[in-house]
This record gives sequence, C-alpha cells and structure tokens, in this order.
Amino acid sequence: MKKSGLFSAILIIVALIVAALIFYFWFGNPANFKDPETMNTPANLLGAARKGGEILIFLIAVSIIVITYTIERALSLSKAKGKGAIEPFLKNIQTTLRDGNVEEAIALCDKQKGSIANILRQGLERYQILAGEKDMSSDEKLLEVRNAIDEAMGLELPLLNKNLAALATLASVSVLIGLLGTVVGMIKAFQALATAGTPNAAELSAGISEALFNTAFGLFGAIIATISYNFFLTKVGNITYMIDEATYNILAIIALKHK
Repeated sequence: MKKSGLFSAILIIVALIVAALIFYFWFGNPANFKDPETMNTPANLLGAARKGGEILIFLIAVSIIVITYTIERALSLSKAKGKGAIEPFLKNIQTTLRDGNVEEAIALCDKQKGSIANILRQGLERYQILAGEKDMSSDEKLLEVRNAIDEAMGLELPLLNKNLAALATLASVSVLIGLLGTVVGMIKAFQALATAGTPNAAELSAGISEALFNTAFGLFGAIIATISYNFFLTKVGNITYMIDEATYNILAIIALKHK
C-alpha cells in the first residue's frame, strides 16, 4: 500500500473514532439534557444534535477528514512555493543563466527549494552536463533539457494535485450522507404523524430535529470541502502557470546561447 493510501486509511479510522467519541460523550453528555437519566429532552443544541441519530457520526467524520485534507494541502502548497518569493527567484535564475553561470543558478534553486525550484534544477543540471558535449547539436541539447524538465514536472505535479480529488468527492459524499439522514429523520416524523389519535409531539419534533441536524452537518462538510477544493485548485493552477513560464524562459535563454 502506498503511503498516501495508508495515510487515508488511518485518517478514516481515526476520524470515525473521534466522531463517535464526540457524538456519544460530548453531544451525549447527560448535562445536555433536561432529563439526564432518559436523555429524551435536550437542554441545548448539543443535546439536540445527539438526538440527530448515529448518521451524524459519519457526517462528523467527513468534516474531520475534510479539515485534515485542507490543512495538509495548505502546508504542502506553501512548501511547494519554496522559502522565498517566486518572482524575484525566477528573475535571478534568468539573469544568472544569461550571464552563463549555471552553477550559481543551481545554487539558487537549492536555496529556494520547493516544486518550482526542483523542476528548474533538473533542467539546469542536465544543461550543465550537456554543455560540454561537442557530439550533440544545439537542438539535441535543448531537447534533452526539455525532457529533463518534463520528467521533473511529471514527479512534482501529482504532489501538487494530491488529495484535491478526495476533497471534491467528500463534498458530494457529505451532501448525500446528510440527505440520507434527512430522509431517515423525516420518516420518523411522518411515523409519529401516522399514529392513531393525536400525534406524539415529542416523537414528531425528534424526527424533524434529526432531519435538520443531518442536513446542517452534511452542508457544513460540503461547504468546507467545496471552498477548499476550488481555493487549492486555483493555487495549483497559479503554480503550474509559473512553472510553465519559468521553463519556457529558461529554454529560450538556452536556445539563444547556442544559436
């Protein structure tokens, strides 16, 4: 099993355990009910949430997973940019390369770190190796450098897009689980209405409360997941654009030097 798959499996298990603890011991605290022994009458929102049914455990778990992935993406994409600002770094690389100092350009990449620096470093190292090759034409050298950059991008881009598909999926799953809880709650409410004589107000309100709490938790998870997905997708797009611009400029400089 890959590390990412193992991480996701552990995260799901931990999220379910934490969600169950929250549901049974925090929401289900007797202090949250007017009748602590029977826990039929909620005294606050936490008690009302406890009456929302066990489906809330899965919705809480989804929210925990979404928040975890959001934090992971924020840290990873921040690391992908490197230690310093991107624009000055790219300008320094281009200036240094125009001056013919490839070693200094590689040193700048080592200092910057991050996905963009790693990709440029691969291309510069390949260029440094091929610069003294007299048996290769300029076009062949340029092609080799381009291939090195493409190989590096093939390794870095999946890391940038990691867990984005999971966030998009969780947004849909959260809504669907919330809808399931809503339907179950409404079934209970209509069962209370269908009883002979005057409907049981407590059972009716419990069913409606279960439906609404499941809807609320489902929407909460979906909103966080959707916002996170679109935000990080935009950030990845910006990083990818900067990588394309940087590699294009470097290849253009190399091509001019070997005309």
